[in-house]
Amino acid sequence: MFRTLRRFSNLGLLSLALSALPLLAHAAVNITATRVWPAADYTRITIEASSEITQKMLLLKDPDRLVLDLDGVDLNQNLKALANQISPNDPYIKQVRVANFKPGTVRVVIDLKAEVKPNIFMLQPAGNYNHRLVLDVYPLQDPLSGVLNKLDKQPEAAPVQEIKIPEQKPAQSIEKPLEAKPVDNRLPEFKPGIDKPDASLPVVELPSEEAPEKVIETPLTNKPATQNGTRLITIAIDAGHGGEDPGAKGANGSREKDITLAIAKKLKLRIDQEPNMRGILTRDADFFIPLHGRVVKARNMQADLFISIHADAFVRPDARGSSVFALSEKGATSASARYLAKKENESDLIGGVSLDNKDMNLARTLLDLSQTATINDSLKLGKNVLKNIGEINTLHKGSVEQAGFAVLKSPDIPSILVETAFISNPDEERRLNDDAYRAKLVEAVLGGVKKYFAANPALAKAKVAVE
Repeated sequence: MFRTLRRFSNLGLLSLALSALPLLAHAAVNITATRVWPAADYTRITIEASSEITQKMLLLKDPDRLVLDLDGVDLNQNLKALANQISPNDPYIKQVRVANFKPGTVRVVIDLKAEVKPNIFMLQPAGNYNHRLVLDVYPLQDPLSGVLNKLDKQPEAAPVQEIKIPEQKPAQSIEKPLEAKPVDNRLPEFKPGIDKPDASLPVVELPSEEAPEKVIETPLTNKPATQNGTRLITIAIDAGHGGEDPGAKGANGSREKDITLAIAKKLKLRIDQEPNMRGILTRDADFFIPLHGRVVKARNMQADLFISIHADAFVRPDARGSSVFALSEKGATSASARYLAKKENESDLIGGVSLDNKDMNLARTLLDLSQTATINDSLKLGKNVLKNIGEINTLHKGSVEQAGFAVLKSPDIPSILVETAFISNPDEERRLNDDAYRAKLVEAVLGGVKKYFAANPALAKAKVAVE
């Protein structure tokens, strides 16, 4: 009798377990965070989740909008908060609406300001991030293409064989703080029926404590490529990291991506003061650019030099000093250089790059080209810059180091990576946040650039854009 009861009891437990299987199989994906990174180049929307998200995207017209259906996703506060993260100044997105579309499906409607070219992909966990669904909203015409078209329409300058460098002038501080504009997160009233049958959703207006502060910065005006019929020396300034990739974190909370952007902007302003030079930024706000994308930007703008700005970090807080790196075709000149290159080359994993992007093929092509002469010029440039930096800060190494940095792999542009200081060192972190030290650092880098060109005059370049 007891055996019979036990059998019935076991059958009951088995039946209960089998009935729970469909629920386990359809357990909702938990959204852990949402982020929006607006910029002139593109806007990135990131939805971070506990597991991979199955989705379907539709691009609709009249009015222009993107519809994103997320299957098996729980409509929680983190996902609803996406609506409040869109700034009125976003170049491409007007507003976002989120709601349950049908059982088991959450619909995200992205109202657009213009026609766009979206790219969506899923990223595996990397760094401090879980699974991420990334939607990049690009304009139909690349902003860089617009700049190049304007350059094409300018009258051609006479061929330049050599550009002379005038004597160095004392530093003049002309940097002005960018005015922050108030952000109005209110969304227009939703009118039922407008988006039916494909987007009939209510407007969600929920505050988000997790949402990052949105600040759209005014792009720094680019100096024309020519002046009085003479081609200007063009220096590409690359602010390391950005957007989803914060870079190293300082002992007191400073983020490398913020430090590098501030220094890069100051360096551009100082370079633009020179009568025969102009600076261009690979990024002028807080957004992510793939490593190969930075190289392509510099080449398309016919840069004569490429300078990547970083702030190093190490496991020991007492590590200190500035460094300058050039590309190595083979090994690294030290264990620390190899460690740093590995860490920096992982930026694409953290920031998030679509493997379907056609630029990946271009990147591989660039990496395969011969770079011996360019590396030699990079070492000359790095030596001049390092010597000047040594006059304002301790040097981590007394010579230019070499390693396989992906961001330095332009085949025809001398390129260096400047580790301004160790952000992981509390003393050096304070210096990196000090405007006076930044000004000295900028003068040191510019002085090294001018010494390099004094011995290696810039030659006229044929205009070849990479598409």
